[in-house]
Amino acid sequence: MEVSARSLSTLLATLLLLLLTGCDDDPKPSSPDAGPAVWDGTYTELADPGDWIDPGAPYAPCTFNATDAGTRACEELARFDVSRCDREALAAVPQEGIYQGIVRNEIALRDGGVRIVSSDLSLNLQGEDAGTMFGEPLLQRDTQGGDFALVGQLPVTASTFAVVGCKRPAPHIITGCIATCRRGAFVRASTFEAHRVAKSGEPESSGGLTLLAEHRAALGQAVDVHVTRGHAYVVSLRHRDQPGGLTVFDVSNPRAPLLRTSISLAGNNDWNGVGSKDHALYIAGNGTGTLVYDISQPDNPVFIRLIPSGDYGTHTVFVDGNRLYTMGISTHVYDLTDPLNPALLTVISLPEDATGGGSHDAFLYEQRLYISNSFGGYAVVDVANLEDVRVLGRYLRPDQSFAHHSAVGTFGGKTIAFEGGEMSASHVRVLDVTDPAHIVKMGEFRMRQVTSMHNLLLRGHLLYVAWYQEGVRVLDVSNPTQPRQVAHYQTFREEDPGRGDSNLEGAFGLNIPGDGRVYVADSSRGLLIFEEL
Repeated sequence: MEVSARSLSTLLATLLLLLLTGCDDDPKPSSPDAGPAVWDGTYTELADPGDWIDPGAPYAPCTFNATDAGTRACEELARFDVSRCDREALAAVPQEGIYQGIVRNEIALRDGGVRIVSSDLSLNLQGEDAGTMFGEPLLQRDTQGGDFALVGQLPVTASTFAVVGCKRPAPHIITGCIATCRRGAFVRASTFEAHRVAKSGEPESSGGLTLLAEHRAALGQAVDVHVTRGHAYVVSLRHRDQPGGLTVFDVSNPRAPLLRTSISLAGNNDWNGVGSKDHALYIAGNGTGTLVYDISQPDNPVFIRLIPSGDYGTHTVFVDGNRLYTMGISTHVYDLTDPLNPALLTVISLPEDATGGGSHDAFLYEQRLYISNSFGGYAVVDVANLEDVRVLGRYLRPDQSFAHHSAVGTFGGKTIAFEGGEMSASHVRVLDVTDPAHIVKMGEFRMRQVTSMHNLLLRGHLLYVAWYQEGVRVLDVSNPTQPRQVAHYQTFREEDPGRGDSNLEGAFGLNIPGDGRVYVADSSRGLLIFEEL
C-alpha cells in the first residue's frame, strides 16, 4: 500500500490516540516523538520476573494440619493453628467490605523440589452473617470476637476453600491461611494477603483529574466506551440476570450527559468492545461476531448486519483508517471503503492460537500490528502487505501470564510499547520494540499485587490506564524507563449497585476523542466523564 508523506504524517499523529475502542472523528494531534526532551533513548535492559513477585516467605505464621484429612477437611476449621496470630487486631476488622487477595502456593514436585505460584482470592463480606467467596455464597462464617474464618465453595471446579485470618498489617489488609479441597480430597494449604481494595486510605483523586459527570448504563455491566458524533456509545456484558447491550448518551454537554436510547438483542447481548468509522458503529459480540450499526442519526443506531467470526465470536474491535481489525481466536482484517459493509481482506492466525493463544486485542502503529495474544504472548506482525503478513517477533512472559492490551509510540527515536496484562499483579511493562526480533523490557509500573489492570491509552507523553479496582491512573511516560503517576481517580466504591467480589470490576475501558474530555466505562457506575489533563 502506497502512502504519501503528508498522509503518513497525519496517520502517525492519529495512531497515538488509538485504543481498542477505535479512532475518533476529530483527534487532537500528539507529538510524533514524546521522548527527546527528557530522555535520550538509553536504558538498561531489565529482567522480567513475571506478574506476581514472590515475597520470599509465607504471608502469615498460621498453619493447617492435613493429617488424616477426610472429605470434609476444608470445613474443619479446628485444623488451623492460629496460636501465633493476633486475635485483638482481627477483632477490629469491620464486618463488611470487598477484599481482593493473592495466595502464595507451595507445590511439591516429584523431584523433591517446590514450585511457588500465585492464585487469587475474592471476598465480599456483607454484614455479620452474609457474604460471598469467588462470587458464591459463604458456607460458613465466623468473623467476630477475634476470629476470622470463612468457608466457601466454587461449584465450577468442585472446590472448597477454608480461609482463616491471622494478622492485620494495616487497617485494610488481612493475612492468613487458606486450605483447598477438590472433589472431596485435600489439595494443599497456603497463605494469603487480602486488601479491602476501596479502603486503603488513598484520596479519591489527585493531580487534577476532575470528574465532570457520570451516568449509569441502562444495561448489564459497562465495559467499553467510544465517543463520536457528539455521542458516547457504552457497551455492556451480561451481568447476573441482566442482559448486556449498548447504551447511547448525548455528551454535547459533558457536565450533563443525556441517555438517549439502549439496545439489547435477544440471544446476542454480551458486548465487549466498540469503535466506529464515519457513520458506522462496530460492536464486538462475544460468542457471535461483529455487529454493524448505522449511526447516521447518532441517537438512534440502526442494526445493519452481523459478521460471524467463529464460535468464540469477536472480543474486541480496532479501527484504523480504512481498515477494521476484529479480535477473537484470530484477527480478522476488513476493508472499510464502504463502512456499513466491511469486506474481509485476510485472517491473521498466530502459531500459538491453538496452544493457549488467542488474539485478545491489537494496536496498529507504522504498519505493524501489535497483538496481545492471551497466554501466547505479545506478537509484532507486519501488515503493510496483507498478502504477505509476517510475524516479526514475540515477547513471552516468563510466567506465561495473560497478554491483554497495549499502546505504542515513539520516544527518544525508538518505538516503545506499553504492554499490559490482566488478573492479579498484572502491570504495565515498557518494551523497546524497535527491533521486533529482539524485544527488550526497559521499564515497568506496578500497583498493588492483589488488583488487575485492564486497558490503556497513550496520549502524547501521558499514559491513561483503566485499572479495574484501582480506578483510572495517569502516568507520565516522557522518560519511559521510569513511568510515574501524575494523577488518578478512584472509581471503585463498595456501595455502588451491583458490586461483587470479582477482581475484574471497576474501571474497564476509556476513550479520549480529542474534545478535551476523558470518557471511562466503569462496570457499575457506567459512563464517567473527566477533564483531560
